Amino acid sequence: MDRSYWRTVSLVTLWQVSASICYYTVFAATPFFRDAFALSRFEVGIVVTTLTLGYATFLLPVGALTDRFGERRTLSLGLVGLSAGMLLVAGASSYALLLAAVFLLGSVYSTAMPGTNKAVYDSVAPGRQNTAMGIKQVGVTGGSGISALLVTGLAGYFFWEVGFLIAAVLGVVVAVGFYALYRGESGGTASYPDLRGLAANRAYVLLAVSGLFLGAALFTTTGYTVLYVEESIGGSVAFGGVVLAVVQLFGSGGRLLGGWLSDALPGDPQTRIGGILLVQTVASAGLFLVVARTSTPANAGIAFAALGFFVLGFTGVYYSCMATLVSPDRMGSATAGCQLALTAGALFAPPAFGYLADTLDYRASWTLLAGVCLVAALLVVAVIRTDPPIGETAMAE
Repeated sequence: MDRSYWRTVSLVTLWQVSASICYYTVFAATPFFRDAFALSRFEVGIVVTTLTLGYATFLLPVGALTDRFGERRTLSLGLVGLSAGMLLVAGASSYALLLAAVFLLGSVYSTAMPGTNKAVYDSVAPGRQNTAMGIKQVGVTGGSGISALLVTGLAGYFFWEVGFLIAAVLGVVVAVGFYALYRGESGGTASYPDLRGLAANRAYVLLAVSGLFLGAALFTTTGYTVLYVEESIGGSVAFGGVVLAVVQLFGSGGRLLGGWLSDALPGDPQTRIGGILLVQTVASAGLFLVVARTSTPANAGIAFAALGFFVLGFTGVYYSCMATLVSPDRMGSATAGCQLALTAGALFAPPAFGYLADTLDYRASWTLLAGVCLVAALLVVAVIRTDPPIGETAMAE
């Protein structure tokens, strides 16, 4: 069982790393987009929003296709599609073409969460699922950190597009290896996620709404870290890439620790896992205020590392909390709904952040994110205090 467990977790995590390298290169490359296409900070936010819009638009139908054809096929084809998206972004010759390319890139990344979550819940025994989820989610932060170093580091020696080209080649190689080695569910029937049924579960709805605000904080942080370090702190783009990589590294630590604590701590699962998510959310709010007041590269590095541990470390716990609120037969629909809410937060927050930075300053922008996290914290408190309806069973111990 241990061998099968680690085989599944390792392959899914490797897939997630490769996919996230492709997707998050867009976040790391924002300074280059701004220079190449003469963009304002608000227009940079539109790039992030367009990327996320592609993701959100296709999330639910791709989730249904994953149920129908199985994660082995959808994840393999998805990674090939992400590699193609890398080439389109690197070859964009205008702002309009850049927006079209990132939309397509985001749409293919929609294979990630339904496929990898399905792999964990189908192939990992209860009692180890939270830890497996935390490890798998490290693939997101790990891939994002690698993309930051890849894009910003190589740009100084070659040209900024070279990181995209390398990510594209890596994606194809991993896709072939994943298809050859992964052994999982072959699929079944496709059905549209039962969001209407979930709407009757007040605790679940509250968690999904909190995800709207948590997603706003997460995606805006990754989208503006490099630009903020360059423009406000006075660091180089390469140093900004290092800071973003450190943010992702500490976010990985937060995901691993959160997953382990979710399995290890005693007590009612909804209360203990919701409590961990609450701590992560409140800490994020405080650290956004700290980041807003940093003025030196060293202080910025420390503040962003701490921020990354919490604001990028919550996603595994977020889904573990979700699993305590719905019955196993609703897990696919619940995942799709929560991921859609999480992603939707990135549709409005990055442009708002950029607009405030353009019209006021970055301090106002980071303060906005602190307020967003406080709203999320209040919703998480309500989740902890609200019982799921009769008929929904909590996650197994």
